[in-house]
Amino acid sequence: MEKTYKVGIVGATGMVGQRFVTLLDKHPLFTPVVLAASARSAGKPYREAVDGKWAMAAPIPAYAREMPVYDAEADAKKIAAEVDFIFCAVNMKKDAIRAIEEAYAKLEVPVVSNNSAHRATPDVPMIIPEINADHLAVIEAQKKRLGTKRGFIAVKSNCSLQSYVPLLHPLRQFGIKCAAVTTYQAISGAGKTFDTMPEIVDNVIPYIGGEEQKSEEEPLKIWGSIQGGAIVPASGPVITSQCLRVPVSDGHTAAVFVSFERTPSKEDILTAWAQFAGEPQKLGLPSAPAQFIHYFEEDDRPQAKLDRMTEHGMAVCAGRLRKDVLFDYKFIGLSHNTLRGAAGGAVLLAELLAAKGYF
Repeated sequence: MEKTYKVGIVGATGMVGQRFVTLLDKHPLFTPVVLAASARSAGKPYREAVDGKWAMAAPIPAYAREMPVYDAEADAKKIAAEVDFIFCAVNMKKDAIRAIEEAYAKLEVPVVSNNSAHRATPDVPMIIPEINADHLAVIEAQKKRLGTKRGFIAVKSNCSLQSYVPLLHPLRQFGIKCAAVTTYQAISGAGKTFDTMPEIVDNVIPYIGGEEQKSEEEPLKIWGSIQGGAIVPASGPVITSQCLRVPVSDGHTAAVFVSFERTPSKEDILTAWAQFAGEPQKLGLPSAPAQFIHYFEEDDRPQAKLDRMTEHGMAVCAGRLRKDVLFDYKFIGLSHNTLRGAAGGAVLLAELLAAKGYF
């Protein structure tokens, strides 16, 4: 029987935290023993803390309903004594997030973070498990900096990256020169529903703060290398992006244009996508999709409403691959932003960390 781990969910009342609560119900490796949030929720049973703001389609799992909510900051030492690691999905300013995540790490608690605050920290690995599992090696340098034996921070990348970086990655063998990406991002990425974001109905908002910079810079860290105890971003390819908020509940869509040093055939690209697998598939991790990339031949696919739940929302979908008049090729990508892109991706990262002996 595989070892199981006691888990805390810090930021458990927010949308991503709620997704963690549902994903960890009957998880084969991880048992949630602590739910934590802000001081205003502390002391309440979880069902009361999320009353009126439960955003998941499924009801609150039975295990979580009566669990008392801890104060994520004031109760940090108490939480640290009860868990093997935590998932962190707090809604705070970046400086505060960096502080709370480092505080837990220095309490010797590994932190698997859904937040963006540490993504640019050179010795914090930012992982898409199928792509750059080797970056976990930088954790040893991070522990030295923090002065810890087992505490560290590992993060997942921005949710919108999942809709196109996994599709570009297998094509790097052909020498990607440049790419242009426009992402059409669901409202759940802002922690919203149609009830709480009425301004999105019959509308497209052509700006999401900070998203375009993340979309252009984070792939280069993912494709970077470890040098001297830090992750040094790759020098290319150049990526330019635009990010729009659209009236979709879940699922980020990307329109991608790409040029190559050695232009592949369409069949070369389709083969690269079909054959691509990473460490999660090789290790048979519980949350890993059996087939990471799914290509749709239909002209009107993938669609968020129809395809976001492919392989329980953990696969990446592609379609409409064709030649372009300015770039070499263009195609469409799709990923579920709160599953593959957020909580699900973090759970998969934690499964990878467990399999590699980091807990």
